[in-house]
Amino acid sequence: MKVIFDTDPGIDDAMALLYLSKLPEIDLLGITTVVGNADLATTTRNALFLRERFGLSAPVVRGAGKTLDGVEKAEPVIVHGVNGLGEIEIPAVDESGLVPGDASQFIIDTLKAHPGEVTIIAVGRMTNLALALRAEPEVAKLAKQVIIMGGAFGYQGRSGNITPAAEANIHGDPVAADEIFAADWPVVVVGLDVTHDIILDTTYLETLSREVGENGALLAQMCEHYARFYKEMMGLSGVVGHDLLAVTYALRPEWFETRRGPVIVVRDGVAVGQTIQMPESRKGGHPDWANRPAQTICTGVDAGKVLEHYRETVGR
Repeated sequence: MKVIFDTDPGIDDAMALLYLSKLPEIDLLGITTVVGNADLATTTRNALFLRERFGLSAPVVRGAGKTLDGVEKAEPVIVHGVNGLGEIEIPAVDESGLVPGDASQFIIDTLKAHPGEVTIIAVGRMTNLALALRAEPEVAKLAKQVIIMGGAFGYQGRSGNITPAAEANIHGDPVAADEIFAADWPVVVVGLDVTHDIILDTTYLETLSREVGENGALLAQMCEHYARFYKEMMGLSGVVGHDLLAVTYALRPEWFETRRGPVIVVRDGVAVGQTIQMPESRKGGHPDWANRPAQTICTGVDAGKVLEHYRETVGR
């Protein structure tokens, strides 16, 4: 499976990258960066650091530093720390893995080079994807699928995490998110409805630290900062593995329950960033959704299988 990983590292992004580094069935073609969990310079530096640390050969390509909605957002320091990786010590990075060019053009060129073969896993704001579509809309037909970590549709009472209505990645660039849902490529949404089932509790993190070696210990160290946030906000003894679940879907879609239908993102107002799906089963439809392609949202997941698979995979 050929994959582009679009990311804003980010502690849970680091979890996903370690996962990808241990999966021989995935051919990671590139790591594209975007503003989000930190500014673009920091997310790109973090991607280079994790690439080197996890032994990845895929190039890093710098992407968008500003969002399409034109709204500046505060960096989520309380969640990921100032450096985006939980305030761990990050040495000087080897920039030889950073290739010239822009992430949106890299996405376009890669889809053209491998028509029908490339899965884009996007776990940050959707700005790079939307810029690619704006430049060459027809490339959407060349993607195998787009799997995003983002959104919330109210399953199990789960709504937003950045506002009561909106999840952070979608809220970060609602214009871009709405454009990618309207495009003619198959999108799968792995949102808060399912990611909040993936709890890496204290015991689980201790097991990773023990079984995975230095990189397991590194994740556990990052998660000390992350865990303080989840303890304060949700009363959890552990952390949520949002981004790793998008990788799991690429490998094991049968572990998920899904629903089909077109999706709209609210672009402004008090509910900006809210994701709303019209189910295919709805009789009569609605004109605002009528001209959009049906997309897939995840509504349930076998969390036990996911957590077992992640631990076994990264421990290889």
